[in-house]
Amino acid sequence: MYIGKSVRLERIFNRDTSNTIIVPMDHGVSVGPIRGLEDLRIAVNRVAEGGANAVLGHIGLAKYGHRGYGRDVGLIMHLSASTSLAPDPNRKVLVKTVEEAIKFGADAVSVHVNVGAQNESEMLATLGHISERCDYWGMPLIAMMYPRGEKVEDEHDVEPVKLAARVGAELGADIVKTNYTGEVDTFKEVIAGCPVPVVVAGGPQMDTEQELLQMVRDSIDAGGRGVAIGRNIFQAKDPTSLVRKIARVVHEGYEVDEAVRR
Repeated sequence: MYIGKSVRLERIFNRDTSNTIIVPMDHGVSVGPIRGLEDLRIAVNRVAEGGANAVLGHIGLAKYGHRGYGRDVGLIMHLSASTSLAPDPNRKVLVKTVEEAIKFGADAVSVHVNVGAQNESEMLATLGHISERCDYWGMPLIAMMYPRGEKVEDEHDVEPVKLAARVGAELGADIVKTNYTGEVDTFKEVIAGCPVPVVVAGGPQMDTEQELLQMVRDSIDAGGRGVAIGRNIFQAKDPTSLVRKIARVVHEGYEVDEAVRR
């Protein structure tokens, strides 16, 4: 791995565990200023205080929210986007460049690909292009790989998730973010078929903290290297407390009941 990537990845992964807690905050482009992200500085500060390793968002996060109120946390700049009002929200297009991310001091960049979508070919071309620029500059690349499209009956089924994760790795991602398959054994198949670290997405809003923490625990038991959870964290009643509990699972090896009680 290029030295630049290694140095920057140290800002994303915990040195002791080699795992990570990433909190995506890119929702302002897709759905607007939703609850929990009205003020990016406050949102960043809350999760950084809880022990998040990095936040992920668009250039607005880098300009106005990344440093919060002075707390140190890694920055991942998201380079692709679409809005919920678009004719096809699954069509993600490139909106920023690796070079711009470097200017703003990003520790990594991310690209979203919906495997199975009508414009899959365009998104794969974007991923390939960004991968090349990341290798050139020594910038880590996170690929958000989701199975979505007419042929996908269940976005959490192990077969399409395995494919999506492997595609991300094959096209040059250093980290793959994808859906949890619902079971430790099936997620082990995803991990076994993906030669780069896999972090699990948070998915839809969950009913309880215990349910979320159990998914995190199971994904780690399967060989996952951490989480990239957005709404389930920043829309929680107490985001700081929840991130602390997730950190106990991801970085300290706690079981769910222990993480909640401590």
